[in-house]
Order: sequence, then C-alpha cells, then structure tokens
Amino acid sequence: MNHILAFDQGTTSSRAILFDHAGAVVAVAQKEFPQIFPKPGWVEHDPAAIWSSQWEVAQGVLAKAGITAKEVAAIGITNQRETTLIWDRKTGRPIHNAIVWQDRRTAPMCDALKRRGLAKKIRQKTGLVIDAYFSATKLAWLLQHVPGAKAKARRGELAFGTVDTWLVWNLTGGRVHVTDPSNASRTMLYNLRTGDWDDELLKLFGIPRSLLPEVRSSSEIYGEAVLDSVPVPIAGIAGDQQAALFGQVCHAPGLVKNTYGTGCFMLMHTGPKPIPSKNNLLTTVAWRLGDKTEFALEGSVFIAGAAVQWLRDGLGIIKSSAEVESLAASVPDNGGVYLVPAFAGLGAPHWDQYARGILAGLTRGSTSGHVARAALEGIAYQVRDVLDAMQRDADIKLKDLRVDGGACANNLLMQFQADLLGVPVVRPKVAETTAIGAAYLAGLAVGFWKDRKEIARQWQADRQFRPAMKTARRKQLVAGWDKALARAKAWEAT
Repeated sequence: MNHILAFDQGTTSSRAILFDHAGAVVAVAQKEFPQIFPKPGWVEHDPAAIWSSQWEVAQGVLAKAGITAKEVAAIGITNQRETTLIWDRKTGRPIHNAIVWQDRRTAPMCDALKRRGLAKKIRQKTGLVIDAYFSATKLAWLLQHVPGAKAKARRGELAFGTVDTWLVWNLTGGRVHVTDPSNASRTMLYNLRTGDWDDELLKLFGIPRSLLPEVRSSSEIYGEAVLDSVPVPIAGIAGDQQAALFGQVCHAPGLVKNTYGTGCFMLMHTGPKPIPSKNNLLTTVAWRLGDKTEFALEGSVFIAGAAVQWLRDGLGIIKSSAEVESLAASVPDNGGVYLVPAFAGLGAPHWDQYARGILAGLTRGSTSGHVARAALEGIAYQVRDVLDAMQRDADIKLKDLRVDGGACANNLLMQFQADLLGVPVVRPKVAETTAIGAAYLAGLAVGFWKDRKEIARQWQADRQFRPAMKTARRKQLVAGWDKALARAKAWEAT
C-alpha cells in the first residue's frame, strides 16, 4: 500500500491523482463534465455527471499508473464547495440538479435577509456574509421549489450534501452521510464556536436537521469504498481551498496561499480561534484534526480561470486555455484595456451580487492580445484587492504568497501578480496542492505519513517571481482598475 488516491472534484472537471510516499504525483486522470445554465445567473450540474466522471477517473488513474487498488492505502476527497445537492435516501436519486456555488438565483432571498437585519447575527455565528454563494439559501430554494421536497424533508426521506458528502454517499453505497467542518462552515448553517449545525439558523431557513450530514473531523476513516473488489478506506475530506492551504503546508498562523482555479481563493491560517473580519473577508474553518479545529481568513474571487475559459468558449479568440499566455504576451501592456470578470457578481472584499462583467478602455487600436492580457490582469487585480483586506484584518505585512491551481503555470500572470503585490510569488514544485492536501489528510488518518512535520519537509519551491514594477506604474494601473471596477458594480440593480 504505497499510494494515496486523491479525488479532486472541481467545478468544471473531476480528477483523480495518485501520490507516492514522497508526495510526488504518480498519475493523473481528468474528465470535464457539462455546465448547465438554465437562466442568466443560474448555474447547475447534473449530480450523476459529477459522480460518474469522478468514478471513471478513479478507475482510470489506477490503469494509467499500472497499479491495483490493493496498492492504495486510502482515499482523500477534496471538492468544489457550497454546491448544493439533495437526494432521496432510499433511492439515492437527486431531486434536482446540483445548484453550483456560482449560482445567483437566491440573491433576492439574501437581500430580504439583510433587510430583516440578520447580517450581523449570521456573521457572528458562521463567519460569513449573507450571499447567494453559500449553501443555505440554495438549500432553502430547493425545498421551496421542488414539488413535495419540503414534506419529504420533514419526514426524514431526503439527504442534503455538498459535493464531498455526495461522493462519500455513492462510494459507500448510501451507508455513510458525512461532511467535515471545512465544508460545513461554507453552508451558512454551521456555528463556528459550537462546531455544529446551528438550530436557530436551521429554523430561519426552514431546514429540518434530519436533512444534514454528520460533521466529522477532516482526517479520519469515514467508511470504505470498493475499488476493483478491494475495500479502500475513505480517510480525508476538505473543501478545495482548505485542502490547498494544508497542501501548501500553511500550518502556522500568518501563512497565506492563493489558488488560481475557476475562481481565486486566498486563505490565511489564523490559528485555533476564529478571527472576525472587519474588511469583508470570511472567517472559515481551515480543518479539524482530532478534536482541534484550526481557522482561516478567506477572500473569494468568483471568476478567475473561468475568464480564460470565456475567452475560449464565449469569444473564441483562443482555441485552448494554454494559448492565453502567448496571446497576452503579443502586446507590451494592456493598452488601457481592463476586464472586470464579474460574470457571477463580485466576491470579497466587495460582495456585490449585482455586479456584472465589463470590458473597459477599448479603442480602435485594441486587439485580441489586449483583451487576453486584460483577462489575466483582471485576475491579479482581484487577488490584490483581497490581499489588501487580509493584511488589514490580520495586521501583518505579507512576506510572500504561495500560489497553486491551474493558472499558476502562467508565468506572465505570476510575474504581474508579484509586480502588483510588491512581494515575491512562490510556486511550488507540486502544483497539485488541492489534491495533495486531501491526500495528506487521508494519509495521516491511516498512518501513511507520521505527522505534519514529515509532510512539511516534502514542500519545495519551483520558482519565485520577484516584483520588478516601479511604484508609479503600479499606482497608474491600479487607478485604471478601480475606475473599471466602479463601473461594473451594481450593474443589475440600476
């Protein structure tokens, strides 16, 4: 048993990655699955497609590596967070498509909660701002709009889960209904201080407690999956961003990582007590090991890599996402063009549900190169906005930023990010930090790795991007971004 299998179930694809004892990637299998857009601002997934694609790559990665399930010590799961599913406990069939974290259909419901003066109470209990991003309003919407769902939920016939819970349910044949605190803390139903579902919030949203999974630690054996007729323990669960924080070995207060995926997510480890944010960031659970919970501050950017996918699929100016760097490098600068990719509203620190994407500063001289560059730079500007808020909250000056996710392979973006932040940006040798974080959590639970010190020794830097931009130029660029950002805000509300 010399491998750990990580399930990395993301927003646009499911992946399975095998790691060896040194934390090196042995093999990767990946499969994209369809995105469903029933109405503007609505985003759904077919739960069957989530499960089938994840199961397919799990089997595929073993074949690719030329190993059998007998050589797998444990499975770790990391997942897109907040995405909300409800299914029938008897049949295992979902009652509706999954409502994805990007979905904005419950924005009016969130507005109503704010008008009732509930923002402060919800923030105190959950560490979250009221936003359609989180699971609670999605879950309430499903119970209200799916015929018969409310009555079935009251009778205990339905099960709710985020994607981790859905995968474990299917892997164990419906025997195990669990989640971990890193995922539970993203629902807007979990009390950070009690470490459990909050009865007052459940009543507020009209959600029966029987619908909810049991909250277990992030590193323990939850049950067994059967792979090739071999039982393999499922032993680690963490939401994708917390898994990346763990995988980047940000195990001490003050360490920060940023993941460049479909969205952008920056987390700072803050220690054993939740720190309330004064700058519109989220307070969230990092993970729970044994009975010890550790916390983080988080800034969530809704659209990052998805902006590059839009250039490919929406505008057709690139054929593959990898082409964006060379196209952006075909021009020396942005030519005054800014892309604010608020396709799903704006996340931290703005929290504007009604912002929409805007392409600003176009002239007759603007080219596809300028648009590509503006898309990449739009990612970096959003990260800068989050980091500024985070440094004010934690009252520390960042020494460097550890980066991961697909877009961290883009050298132009990473250099621009370092230039904007004025601190080094460090890319690790193993860029699969989300998956390896889940693998580490599972491996610790089964004794594959001894402790966190052993894990920390495996982390290595691949490349460091040092800031090279002059202060005056940085200020000029940021001023242009702020102008474009102001025009994107409250677009739908006016």
